[in-house]
Amino acid sequence: MAVTVGCGGMGGAQPLAVTLNEGACLIVDVDPHRLQRRVEHRYLDEVADDLDDAIAKSLKAKEERRGWSVGVVGNAAEVFPELLRRGVPIDIVTDQTSAHDPLSYLPVGIELDQWDEYATKKPEEFTDRARESMARHVEAMVGFQDGGAETFDYGNSIRDEARLGGYDRAFAFPGFVPAYIRPLFCEGKGPFRWVALSGDPKDIAETDRAVLDLFPDNDRLHKWIRGAQDRIAWQGLPARICWLGYGERDQAGLAFNDLVASGKVSAPIVIGRDHLDCGSVASPYRETEAMADGSDAIADWPLLNALVNTASGASWVSLHHGGGVGIGRSMHAGQVSVADGTPLAAEKLARVLTNDPGMGVIRHVDAGYEIAEDVARDRGVRIPMAE
Repeated sequence: MAVTVGCGGMGGAQPLAVTLNEGACLIVDVDPHRLQRRVEHRYLDEVADDLDDAIAKSLKAKEERRGWSVGVVGNAAEVFPELLRRGVPIDIVTDQTSAHDPLSYLPVGIELDQWDEYATKKPEEFTDRARESMARHVEAMVGFQDGGAETFDYGNSIRDEARLGGYDRAFAFPGFVPAYIRPLFCEGKGPFRWVALSGDPKDIAETDRAVLDLFPDNDRLHKWIRGAQDRIAWQGLPARICWLGYGERDQAGLAFNDLVASGKVSAPIVIGRDHLDCGSVASPYRETEAMADGSDAIADWPLLNALVNTASGASWVSLHHGGGVGIGRSMHAGQVSVADGTPLAAEKLARVLTNDPGMGVIRHVDAGYEIAEDVARDRGVRIPMAE
Protein backbone atom coordinates (compact mmCIF):
# COMPACT_ATOMS: atom_id res chain seq x y z
CA MET A 1 0.00 0.00 0.00
CA ALA A 2 1.12 3.54 -0.67
CA VAL A 3 0.38 6.44 1.63
CA THR A 4 0.54 9.87 0.07
CA VAL A 5 -0.26 13.40 1.13
CA GLY A 6 -1.70 16.29 -0.81
CA CYS A 7 -2.07 19.06 1.72
CA GLY A 8 -1.85 21.79 -0.88
CA GLY A 9 -3.03 22.01 -4.47
CA MET A 10 -0.59 19.48 -5.92
CA GLY A 11 -1.94 16.14 -4.76
CA GLY A 12 -4.82 15.49 -7.15
CA ALA A 13 -2.96 13.14 -9.49
CA GLN A 14 -1.41 10.96 -6.79
CA PRO A 15 -4.28 8.55 -6.11
CA LEU A 16 -4.94 8.13 -9.82
CA ALA A 17 -1.26 7.42 -10.49
CA VAL A 18 -1.36 4.64 -7.90
CA THR A 19 -4.60 3.05 -9.03
CA LEU A 20 -3.67 3.15 -12.73
CA ASN A 21 -0.78 0.91 -11.66
CA GLU A 22 -3.04 -1.42 -9.66
CA GLY A 23 -1.94 -0.08 -6.28
CA ALA A 24 -3.86 0.72 -3.11
CA CYS A 25 -3.50 4.30 -1.92
CA LEU A 26 -4.33 6.26 1.21
CA ILE A 27 -4.18 10.01 0.62
CA VAL A 28 -4.31 12.63 3.36
CA ASP A 29 -5.61 16.16 2.81
CA VAL A 30 -6.65 18.90 5.22
CA ASP A 31 -9.46 20.11 2.96
CA PRO A 32 -12.56 17.91 2.59
CA HIS A 33 -13.69 19.94 -0.42
CA ARG A 34 -10.52 19.05 -2.32
CA LEU A 35 -11.02 15.36 -1.59
CA GLN A 36 -14.65 15.48 -2.69
CA ARG A 37 -13.72 17.28 -5.89
CA ARG A 38 -11.19 14.56 -6.66
CA VAL A 39 -13.92 11.94 -6.25
CA GLU A 40 -16.19 13.91 -8.59
CA HIS A 41 -13.40 14.14 -11.18
CA ARG A 42 -12.55 10.42 -10.75
CA TYR A 43 -9.02 11.01 -9.50
CA LEU A 44 -9.99 9.49 -6.13
CA ASP A 45 -12.27 6.52 -5.53
CA GLU A 46 -13.74 7.39 -2.14
CA VAL A 47 -13.40 9.46 1.03
CA ALA A 48 -13.32 7.52 4.31
CA ASP A 49 -15.29 8.48 7.41
CA ASP A 50 -12.18 8.59 9.59
CA LEU A 51 -8.62 7.28 9.81
CA ASP A 52 -9.66 3.83 11.09
CA ASP A 53 -12.04 3.46 8.16
CA ALA A 54 -9.39 4.68 5.70
CA ILE A 55 -6.79 2.22 6.96
CA ALA A 56 -9.23 -0.70 6.86
CA LYS A 57 -10.38 0.06 3.31
CA SER A 58 -6.87 0.61 2.02
CA LEU A 59 -5.52 -2.57 3.56
CA LYS A 60 -8.48 -4.55 2.20
CA ALA A 61 -7.72 -3.29 -1.31
CA LYS A 62 -4.05 -4.17 -0.84
CA GLU A 63 -4.92 -7.67 0.37
CA GLU A 64 -7.20 -8.17 -2.64
CA ARG A 65 -4.49 -6.75 -4.96
CA ARG A 66 -7.07 -4.28 -6.23
CA GLY A 67 -6.35 -0.78 -7.47
CA TRP A 68 -8.23 1.53 -5.13
CA SER A 69 -7.70 4.95 -3.56
CA VAL A 70 -9.07 6.22 -0.26
CA GLY A 71 -8.91 9.80 0.95
CA VAL A 72 -9.06 10.89 4.55
CA VAL A 73 -9.38 14.38 6.00
CA GLY A 74 -6.49 15.18 8.29
CA ASN A 75 -3.21 16.96 8.72
CA ALA A 76 -0.25 14.89 7.54
CA ALA A 77 1.82 16.22 10.45
CA GLU A 78 -0.58 14.29 12.71
CA VAL A 79 -1.73 11.43 10.49
CA PHE A 80 1.70 10.29 9.28
CA PRO A 81 3.13 9.93 12.82
CA GLU A 82 -0.04 8.08 13.84
CA LEU A 83 0.22 5.64 10.94
CA LEU A 84 3.85 5.07 11.88
CA ARG A 85 2.98 4.56 15.56
CA ARG A 86 0.34 1.99 14.69
CA GLY A 87 2.74 0.08 12.46
CA VAL A 88 0.43 0.14 9.45
CA PRO A 89 2.15 -1.88 6.68
CA ILE A 90 2.95 0.75 4.06
CA ASP A 91 5.27 0.16 1.10
CA ILE A 92 5.60 3.64 -0.39
CA VAL A 93 5.43 7.05 1.27
CA THR A 94 5.44 10.28 -0.68
CA ASP A 95 4.45 13.91 -0.43
CA GLN A 96 3.21 16.51 -2.88
CA THR A 97 2.53 19.39 -0.52
CA SER A 98 3.05 22.91 -1.86
CA ALA A 99 5.56 23.60 0.89
CA HIS A 100 7.82 26.15 -0.79
CA ASP A 101 5.64 28.84 0.81
CA PRO A 102 5.06 27.99 4.49
CA LEU A 103 1.88 30.09 4.39
CA SER A 104 0.43 27.42 2.07
CA TYR A 105 0.92 24.67 4.68
CA LEU A 106 -1.67 24.37 7.45
CA PRO A 107 0.05 23.92 10.84
CA VAL A 108 -1.20 21.52 13.48
CA GLY A 109 -3.66 23.22 15.81
CA ILE A 110 -5.09 25.68 13.32
CA GLU A 111 -8.51 25.00 11.83
CA LEU A 112 -9.08 25.12 8.10
CA ASP A 113 -11.41 28.12 8.34
CA GLN A 114 -8.79 30.04 10.36
CA TRP A 115 -6.03 29.50 7.80
CA ASP A 116 -6.26 32.61 5.63
CA GLU A 117 -6.87 35.09 8.44
CA TYR A 118 -4.07 33.70 10.64
CA ALA A 119 -1.58 33.60 7.77
CA THR A 120 -2.46 37.16 6.76
CA LYS A 121 -2.40 38.72 10.21
CA LYS A 122 0.52 36.82 11.74
CA PRO A 123 2.65 35.52 8.84
CA GLU A 124 5.89 35.12 10.82
CA GLU A 125 4.20 33.21 13.64
CA PHE A 126 2.26 31.13 11.11
CA THR A 127 5.50 30.34 9.24
CA ASP A 128 7.22 29.16 12.42
CA ARG A 129 4.30 26.90 13.28
CA ALA A 130 4.10 25.57 9.72
CA ARG A 131 7.79 24.67 9.76
CA GLU A 132 7.40 22.92 13.12
CA SER A 133 4.55 20.87 11.65
CA MET A 134 6.54 20.11 8.51
CA ALA A 135 9.35 18.87 10.72
CA ARG A 136 6.94 16.39 12.34
CA HIS A 137 5.56 15.45 8.93
CA VAL A 138 9.01 14.78 7.43
CA GLU A 139 10.26 13.03 10.57
CA ALA A 140 7.45 10.52 10.18
CA MET A 141 8.36 10.01 6.52
CA VAL A 142 11.95 9.28 7.54
CA GLY A 143 10.57 6.87 10.13
CA PHE A 144 8.75 4.96 7.40
CA GLN A 145 11.95 4.91 5.34
CA ASP A 146 13.90 3.57 8.29
CA GLY A 147 11.30 0.80 8.48
CA GLY A 148 11.85 -0.19 4.85
CA ALA A 149 9.31 1.89 2.93
CA GLU A 150 10.28 3.52 -0.34
CA THR A 151 10.15 7.22 0.51
CA PHE A 152 10.48 10.35 -1.64
CA ASP A 153 8.88 13.73 -2.22
CA TYR A 154 7.88 15.80 -5.24
CA GLY A 155 10.58 18.40 -4.75
CA ASN A 156 8.31 21.10 -3.35
CA SER A 157 10.77 22.14 -0.64
CA ILE A 158 9.18 20.38 2.31
CA ARG A 159 12.52 18.87 3.29
CA ASP A 160 14.24 22.24 3.51
CA GLU A 161 11.30 23.77 5.38
CA ALA A 162 11.43 20.83 7.82
CA ARG A 163 15.14 21.49 8.27
CA LEU A 164 14.35 25.10 9.10
CA GLY A 165 11.74 23.75 11.51
CA GLY A 166 14.50 21.96 13.46
CA TYR A 167 14.59 18.45 12.01
CA ASP A 168 18.19 17.55 11.13
CA ARG A 169 17.44 14.41 9.05
CA ALA A 170 15.12 16.18 6.64
CA PHE A 171 17.20 15.22 3.60
CA ALA A 172 17.42 11.54 4.51
CA PHE A 173 15.12 10.72 1.60
CA PRO A 174 15.42 12.09 -1.95
CA GLY A 175 13.19 13.99 -4.29
CA PHE A 176 11.62 11.92 -7.03
CA VAL A 177 13.86 13.23 -9.82
CA PRO A 178 17.22 11.95 -8.55
CA ALA A 179 15.49 8.83 -7.24
CA TYR A 180 13.70 7.81 -10.45
CA ILE A 181 13.51 10.35 -13.25
CA ARG A 182 17.10 11.32 -14.05
CA PRO A 183 17.81 8.28 -16.27
CA LEU A 184 14.80 9.33 -18.36
CA PHE A 185 16.12 12.89 -18.56
CA CYS A 186 19.39 11.46 -19.85
CA GLU A 187 17.42 10.05 -22.79
CA GLY A 188 15.77 13.40 -23.48
CA LYS A 189 12.47 12.14 -22.06
CA GLY A 190 9.95 14.38 -20.36
CA PRO A 191 6.32 15.49 -20.35
CA PHE A 192 5.06 16.19 -23.90
CA ARG A 193 1.76 18.12 -23.88
CA TRP A 194 -0.71 19.13 -26.58
CA VAL A 195 -4.01 21.00 -26.70
CA ALA A 196 -6.85 20.95 -29.26
CA LEU A 197 -7.63 24.56 -30.14
CA SER A 198 -10.93 23.45 -31.66
CA GLY A 199 -12.24 22.56 -28.22
CA ASP A 200 -13.44 19.26 -29.68
CA PRO A 201 -12.43 16.11 -27.73
CA LYS A 202 -12.63 14.16 -31.02
CA ASP A 203 -9.44 15.93 -32.09
CA ILE A 204 -7.60 14.61 -29.03
CA ALA A 205 -8.95 11.14 -29.80
CA GLU A 206 -7.34 11.41 -33.26
CA THR A 207 -4.01 12.46 -31.79
CA ASP A 208 -4.21 9.67 -29.22
CA ARG A 209 -4.55 7.14 -32.03
CA ALA A 210 -1.62 8.71 -33.85
CA VAL A 211 0.64 8.47 -30.80
CA LEU A 212 -0.32 4.84 -30.14
CA ASP A 213 0.31 3.97 -33.79
CA LEU A 214 3.69 5.73 -33.78
CA PHE A 215 4.98 3.82 -30.76
CA PRO A 216 3.32 0.38 -30.80
CA ASP A 217 5.92 -1.24 -28.53
CA ASN A 218 5.78 1.34 -25.74
CA ASP A 219 3.59 -0.55 -23.28
CA ARG A 220 3.76 2.15 -20.59
CA LEU A 221 2.65 4.80 -23.05
CA HIS A 222 -0.28 2.66 -24.22
CA LYS A 223 -1.34 1.94 -20.65
CA TRP A 224 -1.22 5.62 -19.78
CA ILE A 225 -3.14 6.86 -22.84
CA ARG A 226 -5.90 4.31 -22.32
CA GLY A 227 -6.07 5.08 -18.61
CA ALA A 228 -6.24 8.81 -19.29
CA GLN A 229 -9.01 8.31 -21.83
CA ASP A 230 -11.03 6.40 -19.25
CA ARG A 231 -10.37 8.37 -16.09
CA ILE A 232 -9.36 11.97 -16.75
CA ALA A 233 -12.01 14.63 -17.28
CA TRP A 234 -11.45 17.60 -19.58
CA GLN A 235 -10.67 20.91 -17.91
CA GLY A 236 -10.89 23.83 -20.32
CA LEU A 237 -9.67 22.98 -23.81
CA PRO A 238 -9.23 19.23 -24.39
CA ALA A 239 -5.59 18.30 -23.85
CA ARG A 240 -3.30 15.34 -23.38
CA ILE A 241 0.14 14.78 -21.94
CA CYS A 242 2.53 11.84 -22.05
CA TRP A 243 6.26 11.21 -21.74
CA LEU A 244 8.24 11.17 -24.97
CA GLY A 245 11.97 11.46 -25.56
CA TYR A 246 14.57 12.53 -28.08
CA GLY A 247 13.67 11.16 -31.50
CA GLU A 248 10.00 10.72 -30.50
CA ARG A 249 8.63 14.22 -29.88
CA ASP A 250 9.41 15.39 -33.41
CA GLN A 251 7.64 12.32 -34.84
CA ALA A 252 4.52 13.08 -32.82
CA GLY A 253 4.57 16.76 -33.72
CA LEU A 254 4.86 16.06 -37.45
CA ALA A 255 2.08 13.47 -37.22
CA PHE A 256 -0.19 16.04 -35.56
CA ASN A 257 0.63 18.58 -38.27
CA ASP A 258 -0.31 16.00 -40.91
CA LEU A 259 -3.62 15.37 -39.14
CA VAL A 260 -4.44 19.08 -39.26
CA ALA A 261 -3.38 19.32 -42.91
CA SER A 262 -5.59 16.36 -43.88
CA GLY A 263 -8.62 17.66 -41.97
CA LYS A 264 -8.75 14.66 -39.64
CA VAL A 265 -8.15 17.18 -36.86
CA SER A 266 -10.41 20.19 -37.27
CA ALA A 267 -8.14 22.99 -36.00
CA PRO A 268 -4.49 23.59 -35.06
CA ILE A 269 -2.88 21.64 -32.22
CA VAL A 270 -0.69 23.53 -29.76
CA ILE A 271 2.30 21.49 -28.56
CA GLY A 272 4.28 22.26 -25.44
CA ARG A 273 5.56 20.46 -22.40
CA ASP A 274 5.67 20.72 -18.64
CA HIS A 275 8.16 23.00 -16.88
CA LEU A 276 9.55 19.75 -15.46
CA ASP A 277 11.75 18.63 -18.33
CA CYS A 278 15.14 17.24 -19.16
CA GLY A 279 17.19 20.17 -20.44
CA SER A 280 15.37 23.40 -19.67
CA VAL A 281 15.61 23.76 -15.91
CA ALA A 282 17.88 24.75 -13.06
CA SER A 283 16.07 23.66 -9.90
CA PRO A 284 18.23 22.34 -7.04
CA TYR A 285 15.18 21.12 -5.10
CA ARG A 286 13.73 19.11 -7.96
CA GLU A 287 14.85 18.64 -11.58
CA THR A 288 18.55 19.29 -10.96
CA GLU A 289 18.82 18.05 -7.37
CA ALA A 290 22.06 16.14 -6.72
CA MET A 291 23.52 16.41 -10.22
CA ALA A 292 26.56 14.21 -10.71
CA ASP A 293 28.86 17.17 -11.30
CA GLY A 294 27.36 19.45 -8.65
CA SER A 295 25.82 21.77 -11.25
CA ASP A 296 22.43 21.83 -9.50
CA ALA A 297 22.01 25.61 -9.47
CA ILE A 298 23.71 26.60 -12.74
CA ALA A 299 21.09 28.57 -14.68
CA ASP A 300 22.94 28.69 -18.02
CA TRP A 301 21.05 25.63 -19.27
CA PRO A 302 17.49 27.07 -19.24
CA LEU A 303 18.81 30.28 -20.77
CA LEU A 304 20.52 28.31 -23.53
CA ASN A 305 17.41 26.19 -24.02
CA ALA A 306 15.29 29.32 -24.48
CA LEU A 307 17.71 30.69 -27.07
CA VAL A 308 17.85 27.38 -28.94
CA ASN A 309 14.05 27.11 -29.06
CA THR A 310 13.75 30.71 -30.23
CA ALA A 311 16.24 30.09 -33.03
CA SER A 312 14.51 26.81 -33.91
CA GLY A 313 11.19 28.55 -34.55
CA ALA A 314 9.07 27.93 -31.45
CA SER A 315 5.84 29.94 -31.46
CA TRP A 316 6.23 31.03 -27.85
CA VAL A 317 9.23 30.90 -25.52
CA SER A 318 9.29 31.85 -21.86
CA LEU A 319 11.74 32.15 -18.99
CA HIS A 320 10.26 32.00 -15.54
CA HIS A 321 11.00 31.45 -11.87
CA GLY A 322 9.17 29.05 -9.62
CA GLY A 323 7.53 26.09 -11.27
CA GLY A 324 6.30 24.61 -7.99
CA VAL A 325 9.35 25.22 -5.83
CA GLY A 326 9.04 28.95 -5.34
CA ILE A 327 10.36 32.20 -6.75
CA GLY A 328 14.14 32.42 -6.57
CA ARG A 329 14.62 28.68 -6.18
CA SER A 330 14.52 27.69 -9.84
CA MET A 331 14.74 28.88 -13.42
CA HIS A 332 12.68 27.30 -16.18
CA ALA A 333 12.46 27.79 -19.93
CA GLY A 334 9.20 26.93 -21.65
CA GLN A 335 8.28 26.51 -25.29
CA VAL A 336 5.08 26.11 -27.27
CA SER A 337 4.81 25.33 -30.98
CA VAL A 338 1.74 25.31 -33.21
CA ALA A 339 0.87 22.51 -35.62
CA ASP A 340 -1.38 24.30 -38.13
CA GLY A 341 -0.96 21.91 -41.03
CA THR A 342 1.38 24.08 -43.10
CA PRO A 343 4.80 23.12 -44.48
CA LEU A 344 6.36 25.98 -42.48
CA ALA A 345 4.90 24.58 -39.25
CA ALA A 346 6.34 21.17 -40.14
CA GLU A 347 9.81 22.66 -40.53
CA LYS A 348 9.57 24.46 -37.20
CA LEU A 349 8.17 21.45 -35.37
CA ALA A 350 10.92 19.20 -36.71
CA ARG A 351 13.58 21.59 -35.40
CA VAL A 352 12.04 22.56 -32.07
CA LEU A 353 10.94 19.06 -31.09
CA THR A 354 14.38 17.70 -31.90
CA ASN A 355 16.49 20.45 -30.36
CA ASP A 356 14.41 20.95 -27.20
CA PRO A 357 14.82 17.37 -25.85
CA GLY A 358 18.28 17.26 -27.42
CA MET A 359 19.31 19.95 -24.95
CA GLY A 360 18.42 17.49 -22.19
CA VAL A 361 20.75 14.87 -23.60
CA ILE A 362 23.54 17.45 -24.00
CA ARG A 363 23.01 18.84 -20.50
CA HIS A 364 23.36 15.38 -18.95
CA VAL A 365 26.35 14.44 -21.08
CA ASP A 366 28.01 17.59 -19.80
CA ALA A 367 27.22 16.52 -16.23
CA GLY A 368 28.92 13.16 -16.76
CA TYR A 369 26.03 10.69 -17.09
CA GLU A 370 27.00 7.59 -19.07
CA ILE A 371 23.39 6.94 -20.12
CA ALA A 372 23.29 10.34 -21.81
CA GLU A 373 26.63 9.65 -23.49
CA ASP A 374 25.26 6.37 -24.86
CA VAL A 375 22.09 8.06 -26.12
CA ALA A 376 24.07 10.83 -27.80
CA ARG A 377 26.34 8.32 -29.52
CA ASP A 378 23.57 5.92 -30.56
CA ARG A 379 21.09 8.57 -31.77
CA GLY A 380 23.52 11.03 -33.32
CA VAL A 381 23.15 13.92 -30.89
CA ARG A 382 25.99 16.34 -31.54
CA ILE A 383 27.88 17.31 -28.38
CA PRO A 384 29.74 20.56 -29.19
CA MET A 385 31.79 20.54 -25.99
CA ALA A 386 33.19 17.10 -26.88
CA GLU A 387 34.44 18.16 -30.29
